[in-house]
Amino acid sequence: MSVKIEVKNDLTVCCIEGEIDINTSPDIKKAFEKLLAKKTPRIVINLTRVTYVDSSGLATLVEILKKMRAYGGRMRLTNMSHKVKSLFEITKLEKLFEIIADEAEAISTFV
Repeated sequence: MSVKIEVKNDLTVCCIEGEIDINTSPDIKKAFEKLLAKKTPRIVINLTRVTYVDSSGLATLVEILKKMRAYGGRMRLTNMSHKVKSLFEITKLEKLFEIIADEAEAISTFV
């Protein structure tokens, strides 16, 4: 699992690669600590290369979202595989997260 962070058009884009599960969730939290400490206002998380998400992975993403919302930040998820998107639909988390089809659209429509 890896997290690549870059700034595009005045917002932060994070590309996660691999599985988001009980083993990798602590690493993902750690990768986002600095962004949350700086109160990064807008984050797009690109999930193109995410192959699997388990319940602890979902909990990690919810935790990041809650921390961002606490300071007025916004987060969008993009480029989900059908398998990952189905998980968000089954758990009704698609109602909690802003899910956009692709990264370019998420960036261009972020206001």
